[in-house]
Amino acid sequence: MEEKTKLTLGDAALIFETGKIAKQANGAALVRYEGSVVLATACASKSENSSLDYLPLTVNYVEKFYAAGKIPGGFFKREGRPQEKEILVSRLIDRPLRPLFPKNFRRELQIIATTMSTDQINPPDILAMNGASLAVGLSDIPLKKLVGAVRVGMLDDSYVVNPTYSQMEEASLEIVVAGTDEDIIMVEGGAQEVTEEELLGAISFAEPYIREIIEAQQELINRAGKTKMEVSEESVDEKLVAAVRDHAYAQYSEACFVPTKLARQNALDSAGEQTLEKINEQFGEESLPQVYEILESIEKEIVRKSIIDEGRRSDGRGLKDIRPIDIEVTLFQRTHGSALFTRGETQSIAITSLGTVSDEQRYDNIEGEGTKAFMLHYNFPPFCVGETAGRLGPGRREIGHGHLAERSIKSMIPEKEDFPYTIRVVSEITESNGSSSMASICAGSLSLLSAGVPLRDSVAGVAMGLVFESADRYAVLSDILGSEDHLGDMDFKVAGTRKGITGFQMDVKISGISKEIMREALEQAREGRLHILDKMAEVIEKPVDSISRYAPKILILKVPQEKIGTIIGPSGKMIRSIIEETGTNINVEDDGTVTISATGEGDAERAYDTIQSLIAEIEVGKAYEGEVKRIMDFGAFVEIQPGKEGLVHISKLEHHRVNKVTDVLNVGDRVKVKVTEIDALGRINLSRKALLPNPHPQSRS
Repeated sequence: MEEKTKLTLGDAALIFETGKIAKQANGAALVRYEGSVVLATACASKSENSSLDYLPLTVNYVEKFYAAGKIPGGFFKREGRPQEKEILVSRLIDRPLRPLFPKNFRRELQIIATTMSTDQINPPDILAMNGASLAVGLSDIPLKKLVGAVRVGMLDDSYVVNPTYSQMEEASLEIVVAGTDEDIIMVEGGAQEVTEEELLGAISFAEPYIREIIEAQQELINRAGKTKMEVSEESVDEKLVAAVRDHAYAQYSEACFVPTKLARQNALDSAGEQTLEKINEQFGEESLPQVYEILESIEKEIVRKSIIDEGRRSDGRGLKDIRPIDIEVTLFQRTHGSALFTRGETQSIAITSLGTVSDEQRYDNIEGEGTKAFMLHYNFPPFCVGETAGRLGPGRREIGHGHLAERSIKSMIPEKEDFPYTIRVVSEITESNGSSSMASICAGSLSLLSAGVPLRDSVAGVAMGLVFESADRYAVLSDILGSEDHLGDMDFKVAGTRKGITGFQMDVKISGISKEIMREALEQAREGRLHILDKMAEVIEKPVDSISRYAPKILILKVPQEKIGTIIGPSGKMIRSIIEETGTNINVEDDGTVTISATGEGDAERAYDTIQSLIAEIEVGKAYEGEVKRIMDFGAFVEIQPGKEGLVHISKLEHHRVNKVTDVLNVGDRVKVKVTEIDALGRINLSRKALLPNPHPQSRS
């Protein structure tokens, strides 16, 4: 039976529906907000897979072009592999929901959120996040808590819930906040150097809306929800736990504090292998899968206890200490800009490439077509953690980390009018032990300065962690290791300049984290960020004086719109001839902006001068140099500007009588002439003799 509920959110109604569409899914919900509609479904496999030691959850967000009344481009005319935006929204849905499924639930799970309609005003991603929670809540799939999500924008120092696309473009802060009815569990967004208090204010602003959304979900679930599946409790063999602890605890207590990552992991592996061998003798091979979980719990207990009780971390640092930093710039001759940023055992090489307008990334999605002139791509090859892998292309994690780094630096990129280049930064992670996305921001900022990009300011990032036992027993960690991310309770990435925050991402694994803890984490992150920025400034603080000689040369010219046709010429003849003669690329925009780019032997200055002369007005009394294009009995036609010819009458060639024009000029000759008249029909009359010394000063010219 069809059921629905709604609530007012901002200036519109958020409507939840179920029971009409996708009734064979375990759970399905249709979410409407103005003209945007998303269908979310949740399905689980019929049987469990007890061999899995992780939650087998897949989340797919799908945008259909029909949602905007569009037909996809290309030969096949149908949607293909996921676009970057779809991957990023899939991660937004996955991250807050994943920790809320029972740990021992071993059925294959799939959540699919499909945009059915978009008004191209209200973003559908927030609808997908709420719809996914509701679809699982309505289903028989167990979930500890429902999730609500909103976007918050800050415009003119005021917060706005679920801003439109146009509002998001003007906002100084844009943040997605997801939480349960009690706690915030995920935050992600970008900003233009906002303060820590402004960020906390946005999170606080989101909380009552999140609770209202969850109440509306619960109301619908009470009417139409299914009885939840029972999850079998995993039995714990206390004798096995005691035996493992007896064999491993002392060795783990030493291995957990070996200073370097690989040596520490080797020590833990060695202790684990010895324990497995002894347990196998005592309890048999069937007990070994449980042993791995017990060993991880021992490591977690030892590391967390040391952090809270002693303020001592695995690598020997204090809670606020940033790992040693080493920086080099301009590593390679042929790249336009490069930087090597090493922080402890995490390392990024960032390479900046400068391109022309033709290198801009073009995209076409349900929101419309557009281009990007700044890109940051993140690669995490398996060798950076000493592993092998068959697939080397970017996965969802790489796409997400690159997006976070890109939006953190984007607001510091100069306007196109000031720096007319397409910019691509690639971060290659060559070593990893935590915070590689933040290392990419640091390396990327340094690489841009190395390439001569006039950034508004340098950007750095740091990842914060948390070990939480209670409201008065916790520890905030700066610059976390990979193991501290895995064993801890929070991953809070914060990037920015000295003035404020530009990018952030927070995932919380537990409930009960207060605003006071978030405030402490943000202040500690600010201290860490300033420390890193100081280290970066010691190496390079301002862009280099000139860009690489291997980068394209770009000149920009603004011309009156009525002159665009003159530059293009009939059927594009004029602009093609300029491109061929100068070896340049020329792009003319509708507003009259002309971009000239040249690489190699191309002559951008010559193309610039040619276009300038094309649009310049011919002035009577002014001298020009041109080329003889045609010879007639009565005179010569000289091209004084591209496409503009004037006549030098035979009587105006010399001070003396000329019998034949070819006695003085021939086709192809370069000649200086003076404009003597532009008649009513626009015909240009020229004189050569007006610029020649007169041997008979008393005679007329």
